[in-house]
Amino acid sequence: MTAPAQTSVHLVTLGCARNDVDSAELVARLEAGGIRLVDDPKAADAVMVNTCGFIEQAKKDSIDQIIEAADAKEHGNAKAVVAVGCMAERYGNELADNLTEADAVLGFDAYPDIAARLQAIVDGDRPASHTPRDRRLLLPISPAARPAAAAGTATPGHADDVLTGRPASGPPLLRRRMGTGPMSPLKLASGCDRRCSFCAIPSFRGSYLSRPIDDIVAEAEWMATDGVREVFLVSENSSSYGKDLGDLRSLEKLLPKLSQIDGLDWIRVSYLQPAEVRPGLVEVMVDTPKVVPYFDLSFQHAAPGVLRRMRRFGDPERFLGLLEQIRAIAPTAGIRSNVIVGFPGETEDDVDVLCDFLAAARLDAIGVFGYSDEEGTEAVGLPDHLDDDEVTARADHVRDLADALVDQRAEERIGERVQVLVESLDTDDTDLDLPDAGRLVVGRAAHQGPEVDGTTLLDAPETVTVGDLVPAVVTGTDGVDLIATADTPAPAPADPRS
Repeated sequence: MTAPAQTSVHLVTLGCARNDVDSAELVARLEAGGIRLVDDPKAADAVMVNTCGFIEQAKKDSIDQIIEAADAKEHGNAKAVVAVGCMAERYGNELADNLTEADAVLGFDAYPDIAARLQAIVDGDRPASHTPRDRRLLLPISPAARPAAAAGTATPGHADDVLTGRPASGPPLLRRRMGTGPMSPLKLASGCDRRCSFCAIPSFRGSYLSRPIDDIVAEAEWMATDGVREVFLVSENSSSYGKDLGDLRSLEKLLPKLSQIDGLDWIRVSYLQPAEVRPGLVEVMVDTPKVVPYFDLSFQHAAPGVLRRMRRFGDPERFLGLLEQIRAIAPTAGIRSNVIVGFPGETEDDVDVLCDFLAAARLDAIGVFGYSDEEGTEAVGLPDHLDDDEVTARADHVRDLADALVDQRAEERIGERVQVLVESLDTDDTDLDLPDAGRLVVGRAAHQGPEVDGTTLLDAPETVTVGDLVPAVVTGTDGVDLIATADTPAPAPADPRS
């Protein structure tokens, strides 16, 4: 008698690296429940879309992906399309009512038994769609009381149950690496306690909840045994890590522990709130071996009046002072930020303040976003909204300036010695005039974060392979991207701060 075919699923992940971590948990749970992951959506029994619900464009991308996934039902073997992730959590039954291509819309509470739920959907069940709620209410207001209460909630990336009978070499928690590259995101915490007037994330991601240090270290150790050379520490606000663990210096204590892991070469911290970046944290990030001098600072604007309406803190003088503090001990540190243009009440003078600040800041990467209303946020009700055309014009103006500034910053790095983490062995770029030392490979220098901060095109020996850390000298630029030449005949791991 032939055994029944194993149910298969194709998973699409949208949005940020935090969603990547959630997908790593989803896949592990699905596989533990007997469901197989496949690369071809048309060959799968179900297509699951891990959606993003952060800003308007991300929501549109998620909807487009769900509609595209429905094609696997019409032209392939798929029996169901399932939406999960932030947009599903945020809108739930409203999304289901308006997007009939989705056969099920599941919230975070469905993750612990996702395999059983998916199997039932493939078998024809059509469960009631998730009903959204304010997830900040699921945990106590007091951060210190949250770790004990968290056991009763489903928080993606914080699963404390382990795979029954997992091999000794497997992950310490429910994880399955998505991809085989030398970099992997690793979640520090979920949720956010800040009340920025433009942001809805706390309402659907919940209050701030840190993962225990031991869990993070154990996961990083497993990653290092699976070929990961760089861990990318992600959260909604990494500078708050440990506030609910009873020690606001938890990040300063975690980083040296991660630095001791054999096989791990780079540790990168993402998303720091400028108002929370203390001198001791800067020193630990710069002085700890393997921690790359990389500062992802969420400025959002520079004009004091705009920042106050955003319910944020700071001004150009304070922000530039922080940058000076960083560069005083790490002159070649990578520094990136995002800004929002066209916020309600923003004046032309405010835009000038922002542009002057960006010109003085010498940032390596700048993300520019035009303001758009997000349901349920305070900013929706603020007076003096700008019309869409004005928001677009201002965003385009600042974006053009930002592009020129980061290109200029890249040019300042010509002649600089860098370490390059090799991520792929070839490139389609054929117009670059490089010495013929071997082959052109693609990687990132220590100041370049994954996916959003540019790359380094490296002229390197034939012996170089993916995952190598190659000492090199920057010889040119291609916009924000660097062009570099290996300065040794063979790759050699080294401290990225050198």
